[in-house]
Amino acid sequence: MPDKLDQFDRSILEVVQRDCQLKAEAIADKVGLSPSAVQRRLRRLRDEGVITAEIAVVNRKATSFPMTFITGMEIERDNYDALARFRAWADRQEHVQQVYYVTGQVDLVAIITARDVEHYDDISAQLMAENPQIRRMHTNVVLRDVKVGLHIPVRE
Repeated sequence: MPDKLDQFDRSILEVVQRDCQLKAEAIADKVGLSPSAVQRRLRRLRDEGVITAEIAVVNRKATSFPMTFITGMEIERDNYDALARFRAWADRQEHVQQVYYVTGQVDLVAIITARDVEHYDDISAQLMAENPQIRRMHTNVVLRDVKVGLHIPVRE
């Protein structure tokens, strides 16, 4: 990771987070640099791991997996490799969208998409069967999206 992002880096990140398909010329107009300078900075930001992916965000309601479940999981406290094993398992599961290692009453929080409640039940049964280090699961069903975003503020 870079030591510090300058104002041009932050401006470029603000623009590409909202539309990563913009051409360098359009970004350059917005941030006050030349297109070649924008291209160099974007390449560096990718190489340094500041930009980790450039993706299309799909409205899940337009797919076959419209439901979202927020699942808190408790892991065995004396099982030191449980987190690494769960991470490896979750990386292979397309319905597991995000996983966070957290403080509080649960150890892990996962965001999981599914067709319906029965499909989620199948996913959670598989999760428990293939991850014996998970002691307990607490599930919340998302009733309505209030705000969903991936934009990270980069201004100082």
